[in-house]
Amino acid sequence: MSDTRNAKDTVKPGAAQSLGAFDALAGELARGRKAERSKMFGKDCMKYKGNGFMALFEGDLVLKLSGQAREDALKLKGSKLWDPSGQGRAMKEWVQIPASHQAKWSDLAEKSVEYVSTLPSK
Repeated sequence: MSDTRNAKDTVKPGAAQSLGAFDALAGELARGRKAERSKMFGKDCMKYKGNGFMALFEGDLVLKLSGQAREDALKLKGSKLWDPSGQGRAMKEWVQIPASHQAKWSDLAEKSVEYVSTLPSK
């Protein structure tokens, strides 16, 4: 997967490591869940049945979550609702999870794809 940052993106230290972790996770989900790579807001992302569920933003993992999984993700230090525009318009189902929690990315990504699998296909 290519690194498709635009001029507005902030690149955090360790972003290359985050990109590698994202690529590995995306590969696992593509094989095991038949998820596919795509683009969302110009960012590399993963979709399942046309629904976006995972992206990499500023070196952090961004996941579409609901219910307890969303609440648990938001409890992780540094996690926050994702505001891709930076204009104070966070997306209520999307959680930005810092790279410092990479050990939890896989489990949370599974919960994300489980959630979007309940949504109508696009």
